[in-house]
Amino acid sequence: MALCRYMTYLPHAGRQKRWGWVREGQVFPLEDQVVARAFVAPDRDLTAMLEGAIAGEALPYDALDVLPGRYGHPSLVAPIVAGQEVWAAGVTYESSKLARMAESEAGGDFYARVYVADRPELFLKATPHRVVGPNDTIRIRADSRWNVPEPELAVALAANGRILGYTIGNDMSSRDIEGANPLYLPQAKVYRASCALGPVIVPADGLNPHTLTIQMTVLRGQEVVFAGSTSTAQMRRTVAELVGWLFRENDFPQGVFLLTGTGIIPPDDFTLQSGDEIRIEIEGIGTLRNSVA
Repeated sequence: MALCRYMTYLPHAGRQKRWGWVREGQVFPLEDQVVARAFVAPDRDLTAMLEGAIAGEALPYDALDVLPGRYGHPSLVAPIVAGQEVWAAGVTYESSKLARMAESEAGGDFYARVYVADRPELFLKATPHRVVGPNDTIRIRADSRWNVPEPELAVALAANGRILGYTIGNDMSSRDIEGANPLYLPQAKVYRASCALGPVIVPADGLNPHTLTIQMTVLRGQEVVFAGSTSTAQMRRTVAELVGWLFRENDFPQGVFLLTGTGIIPPDDFTLQSGDEIRIEIEGIGTLRNSVA
């Protein structure tokens, strides 16, 4: 069972985004106010809250897991709403630390120190309009020559810091921009369509976030140009620790998503190209697919 968000088309109303509850291959529409309450003031676990909020006839999940944009055909969208944000944690895997140090001649020592420090690296990654959903198009910067995907476990959090569930995130990064100067991190990370989330949010009681296999494949036409895997067991910090730091002196009235860092680093001679397809699979959640432009 999982939570998803999808675009549907209603007579005389046009496009409308709705929350859905995925169960046995079917997506049951949910009452939006109940899902909003789960993010704002959860009084039970996510599964218990949503099981009683079904409001309407189901659609086949496979019918929604399609390329978006075809008028009249419903499709999955990113499971995020207005008022929420996506934050990200950096340098939580040793492979990420080593890659950041290698790409940044002037600032490499910063990455080595933050890896072992008590305080983690946390930064604002995206607002909802910068986030794309499953099967949609993610972007690389036109002013960057070295762009990579960063597959990450994403945590869905309520306003009180409670972990509601987990989804898949792609924290796109322009490595040459960040490598030139660590102060360029916002430009390397935060831009139009720089983040992807989906396809579903699996309730927290259904997953152990520290034992999950993450796999990523990049296809160029029919050719696999990169493939890699890691495990969340390789994270230096726990999810609870990262969440605790995120909520220090900060508040998220509508809830927030936290990307927990990447452990899959393509080689230095790899960069994404327009037309590539990125597939990120996380055990127990599913596969997030995005094309590149």
